[in-house]
Amino acid sequence: MADNTLITEIGEWLVDQALSKPDIVQMFESACERLYGAGVPLARARLAWPTLHPLFQAETVLWERGKSTGLEQFQHQAERTSDYLQSPMFFMLEHDISVIRRNLDGPNKLIDFPILEELIEKGMTDYLTIRTQFSKTDDASKITGVLVAWASDRPGGFSDDDVAALQKIQRRVAVACRTAIQSRIASNIVETYLGKKAGGQVLDGAIKRGDGQETQAVVWYSDLRDSTALGDTMEAEDYFDLLNDYYECTAGSAMNHGGEVLDFIGDAVLAIFPFQSEDEFPEAAGAATRALRDANAVHEELNAQRRENGRVPIRFGVGLNAGKVMFGNIGVEERLTFSVIGPTVNEVARIETLTKAAGTSALVTKEIAACEPGVWKSTGTHKLVGVTQELELFAPKLTDQKQSKGESGDHDEAAAPLLN
Repeated sequence: MADNTLITEIGEWLVDQALSKPDIVQMFESACERLYGAGVPLARARLAWPTLHPLFQAETVLWERGKSTGLEQFQHQAERTSDYLQSPMFFMLEHDISVIRRNLDGPNKLIDFPILEELIEKGMTDYLTIRTQFSKTDDASKITGVLVAWASDRPGGFSDDDVAALQKIQRRVAVACRTAIQSRIASNIVETYLGKKAGGQVLDGAIKRGDGQETQAVVWYSDLRDSTALGDTMEAEDYFDLLNDYYECTAGSAMNHGGEVLDFIGDAVLAIFPFQSEDEFPEAAGAATRALRDANAVHEELNAQRRENGRVPIRFGVGLNAGKVMFGNIGVEERLTFSVIGPTVNEVARIETLTKAAGTSALVTKEIAACEPGVWKSTGTHKLVGVTQELELFAPKLTDQKQSKGESGDHDEAAAPLLN
């Protein structure tokens, strides 16, 4: 039987959690352990909630007595799965029910959901699911709140006092979870729209115009070729599909190698690979050029698929530059963006523009090329618009095989692999 004094103490502890920044997995694990210690015969508990994330629709935490507790995330799906449609969760949401109780053994045994059969196989004797809604919305499809499925393996299951204790503690669990969930959603949103580093600075309070810092970085700038013509001639759905494939090549590859994507400027991608000292520069430059290699690999794979499906192939150019940048908030007080500015950024956009005239898909500065001797070839010095000093720029070398294809007219160097 649950100890009411200890249940009250757990409730107060959960209030303290709500006033801090709790880790939802650790908090739920500790709450379940404390409930078990207070005499509630818990063997298993699952916490579930909807989330706001570009990849995931819902998240759950599963606690099982004597086992490690973990987070599980469920991706967005166009159609609901049969498991979900046959679940107690769907039944509760569909019929606006707050509590479901099922005895899993004894004369009152009721097995009307497939999950209950699985729980019986695990030795569970009682099942109690409680739903706590955070707020009502005008859109019925917008679900808020948490749902907790509590299960016991004690013969006879939960007592009436146990059920009362769980119903009492559920509201406090929900309050603490709301704090944790809102924090997770806020982080998801700012990281999705601003990037991890910029999003972290915003969440830490850097939200005034002019907030920022000077840093050194390898700056990546890529731009889609023939975008105006493609936008004019393609159906909107097909053009968006092409853009997303292009972003997967460029922004995705930059992020996979530690780059911070700061902005999508129309169909251009602006990213940085920060470094603190000259000793760290080769590492940042290497990360950026490895991202170029990955962009090439993804580019070739996607274009093969696109050609096979009768779709327009993707062509783009990339420029890399290195130097000091100002990283911070710019705009007007009512509408700010977190980005990088400075001569290094202006130059890299102009470097990428020169890839068309140079007949290559990538150009980098001498300092970056020097980090990988033998990989790059000089294209000579170039005059950049608005820049007094001419820059020597380097393009990736082509293999003999690919060069011979170019000579035979079967190879378009402007769409050549970024690095071989």
